[in-house]
Amino acid sequence: MKQSWWARLSQLGLLAVWTCIWLVQGCGPGPGYGIRTRPRKLTAMHYKQFFPNFSENNLGASGRAEGKITRNSEHFNELVCNYNPDIVFKDEENTNADRFMTKRCKDCLNRLAIAVMNQWPGVHLRVTEAWDEDGHHPPNSLHYEGRAVDITTDDRETEKYGLLAQLAVEAGFDWVHYESKYHIHCSVKADHSVAVEKGGCFPGWARVTVAGGGQKTLSSLAPGDRIMALSETGQVVFSQVLLFLHQDQDSWSTFLSLETEDGHRLALTPHHLVFLAPHCRLDSSEFQAQFASRARIGDCVLIHIAEGQVRPSRISSVSVEESVGVYAPLTEDGTLFVDGVLASSYALVEDHRLAHWAFGPLRLLYSFDQLLWGETTEEQQTTDSETTCTKTPLHSSTLFTKDREGIDVNSCTLNKQYNLSGPLRMKIKEKHSLQRQTLNVHWYAKLLYSFGSIFLDSNSFHP
Repeated sequence: MKQSWWARLSQLGLLAVWTCIWLVQGCGPGPGYGIRTRPRKLTAMHYKQFFPNFSENNLGASGRAEGKITRNSEHFNELVCNYNPDIVFKDEENTNADRFMTKRCKDCLNRLAIAVMNQWPGVHLRVTEAWDEDGHHPPNSLHYEGRAVDITTDDRETEKYGLLAQLAVEAGFDWVHYESKYHIHCSVKADHSVAVEKGGCFPGWARVTVAGGGQKTLSSLAPGDRIMALSETGQVVFSQVLLFLHQDQDSWSTFLSLETEDGHRLALTPHHLVFLAPHCRLDSSEFQAQFASRARIGDCVLIHIAEGQVRPSRISSVSVEESVGVYAPLTEDGTLFVDGVLASSYALVEDHRLAHWAFGPLRLLYSFDQLLWGETTEEQQTTDSETTCTKTPLHSSTLFTKDREGIDVNSCTLNKQYNLSGPLRMKIKEKHSLQRQTLNVHWYAKLLYSFGSIFLDSNSFHP
């Protein structure tokens, strides 16, 4: 049955009203969403410490060196010049070489410059080394590609450098090393790297439990399927998949792999939200939605066990892997168990409740469609009576409220799910650029991200 014009108009009206309410709450009295959040407490890095906790050229950090760039190279035009007046460039060669860098490096450096001025009023960020055209660094140094900088503060007070290093991590640098008592070394991934892709997803081979007890891979999942999730009341339920926020079977991406002592393994992108706690207690108030990049060994996740029960499990290893296929299903409850581990449907913004609320209009439209036209799948009709499967509710009314500091501790392992030769894999990666990867992101998610970029504090987003 086709929808009449008034039904379509009413849907658009509901969406407009919801958007207006969101904007009013963000600008009105009280702790609205447009108000800058209180900064997190920063812990200074120690001398010789680096972050993440593996080598600079691993996939989970800044990645492999791709070759020296000279002024005569075709890639030289890809470098940009940084003329930020709030940054002091040493430029001892008087060639402006220290101002040349990749766009990603420039963006991180500019964010760091603001953070330095906020942390120490009157103090500015100082760059002592950036792009190197004279061969002063070891072979394969990212300085030769404009992907690395050495930094200090312009007052050169070395006691600030530990905190400066942590500020660089917060600014989004992919690898930070308190390398010397006289400077901090920072580097970034290549601009075209698939690991720079924004968004949060799971790999296509990850599995979910569907109503009836069977399992499906995310690549075979479809809207209308009901999959195991956790409701806000703490019950294990079968929640309907409304749509995919991101779905691309051909896209390469970098995933974090969280393995637990019980043998569970969750693979997801660093920007995706997962429920973590520092201690493995059954007190659900300790499990908060955080970026997967904050997960570290010893943290705890929630796993599903027999008879619809949920219990904590400790993370025993955190590694990095590459895989093809990215999928991000949105469920009615905003959560899902992937390979038995509880995760959020949302990414990019470290506030599960806000994200779930913001997607309310989309859930409302789907409910409205079903109410008017009765558009349900055969599976929905046979499983509506089985929605709740838990016997012992896990009270989690505060499950989605708090944030906490975290450390990105990873070790690098290469996923062998797809047994491809190196040259073939590189050819596939080059074929699917970042532009290709963003084609399959849902329009509503893009719309919310655009609104969020305007009304939310930048610290709310993943670096």
